Amino acid sequence: MTTIDEVAQYSDELLKTVSIPDYPNALNGLQFESRAPLRSIAAAVDLSTRAIEGAKALTANLLIVHHGMFWGGLEPLTGAAHRRVRLLFDSDIAVYSSHIPLDCHPTLGNNVLLAKELQLTPSKEFARYDGIFIGVAGECDVATQALVERASSFARQYGHVVRTTPIKEGRRTRRWGMCSGAGAAADTLKEAVDAGIDTLVVGEGAHWTAITAEENDLVVIYAGHYATETLGVCALATHLSDKYKVPWQFVSAPTGL
Repeated sequence: MTTIDEVAQYSDELLKTVSIPDYPNALNGLQFESRAPLRSIAAAVDLSTRAIEGAKALTANLLIVHHGMFWGGLEPLTGAAHRRVRLLFDSDIAVYSSHIPLDCHPTLGNNVLLAKELQLTPSKEFARYDGIFIGVAGECDVATQALVERASSFARQYGHVVRTTPIKEGRRTRRWGMCSGAGAAADTLKEAVDAGIDTLVVGEGAHWTAITAEENDLVVIYAGHYATETLGVCALATHLSDKYKVPWQFVSAPTGL
């Protein structure tokens, strides 16, 4: 029988968890253990009470997430934090979390899979972070508004309404960049402008990013933090399900962002 430790060790190797830098509180890997053999897998974007309850309802005993248990940093195990941990204990559900390793993976990553959803073909890396690249970029020739419609069709599945910076009538996208989640950071915008990218697809960004983009002839498509980061956890869960011959299901718990 397959142990959850075995699945976690395999996932760490697959995603290169140890070698890929990340936000310190990401704590990628197995975050909460269970000694029971692997029974079934649930996947969710965020570790939350809704996600745990969803996994419990599916009788899953491994929950794969993109944003893990310690995202907000150290906090007392009281209130909501205590309820989440108690629910994991009582339900005997293990938690495996993967953030940047699951953003940048060449086949299971959020960005390469989002590009596929939008009918784009990546040809280079994009969005440098601490010596690695998180996102992808490429070239195409498509009406920018048509690309927005593709993004809207995708995001609508997860309850998100896509927003964009102003788009001139007849504008076409020829060089694009993509960085899921909070992808419209200052360094990412600068990298896009310096690289001659005309359209940037991200999950979300601060208000000021729209002004910076417009003044540099860059259209930003804000496709939703939650929506753009559903793909990696589902791909990883599918891969593990196939490898270990156990069922898996996605737990929908959209944040509205």
